[in-house]
Amino acid sequence: MKSAVRVLALGLALGLSGCGILPEQVDETRGWSASRLYSEARDELSAGNYDKAISHFEKLEARYPFGTYAQQAQMEIAYAHYRQGEQPEALAAVDRFIKLHPNHPNVDYMYYLRGLINFNDRASLFDFISRQDPSERDPKSAQDAFESFKQLAERFPSSTYTPDAIARMKYLVNALAQHHVHVANYYYRRGAYVAAANRAQLAVTEYRDAPAIEEALFIMMKSYEAMGMPQLRNDSERILRATFPNSEFLAAGGRREKTPWWKVW
Repeated sequence: MKSAVRVLALGLALGLSGCGILPEQVDETRGWSASRLYSEARDELSAGNYDKAISHFEKLEARYPFGTYAQQAQMEIAYAHYRQGEQPEALAAVDRFIKLHPNHPNVDYMYYLRGLINFNDRASLFDFISRQDPSERDPKSAQDAFESFKQLAERFPSSTYTPDAIARMKYLVNALAQHHVHVANYYYRRGAYVAAANRAQLAVTEYRDAPAIEEALFIMMKSYEAMGMPQLRNDSERILRATFPNSEFLAAGGRREKTPWWKVW
């Protein structure tokens, strides 16, 4: 009799499941206070359980939208997406927070986080250096990161995050200049000397203080030489010698292996 009851119960459960009328899964957070939701979400975040942490933070914001915990939850959601490697979601969360709370006492951190989100997109940004044609890459993330760090430095010069933002800006300036140099080299090796000179000149014009302009000037010099333009060639060499009197490129008569710029920072 007991076996028959169990079979009947199992059959009923399967039937209900097939009809889609089983009761929904119980929400373990139902009835939790704002402080408990936040505490539990933080624990999940610290443990690396980002999906669950985001779920808890979203429930906190939905159930207690007018408390201080809700604003903190919005910040934590952005950070959790960032740690999860979900760049679009993280950027959307950051932009939403800045729009909703432009005068929040911790909004400087959100500008900093926005810079970090773009800054840490290195895998796609600079993959061209070793594995991909540099002319096919667009370092938009680096430019976006630079702009976010710049906004932080200009709006919050006394922020705890500003010194690190400025250091990263210096790195990004050379990264962006180096991108132009790699593209210029690409054109030069293929005999597209006009394009090579123009791209190298762009690096020199836009990133005057970047170490990469040493090589950019050298590429300009060699490109003008290949095009039979002695005046422009000599002008480029004169500027190169004046700016970098101990240039390794001039000393070697060509390119020399140097420590990669991304390992110097």
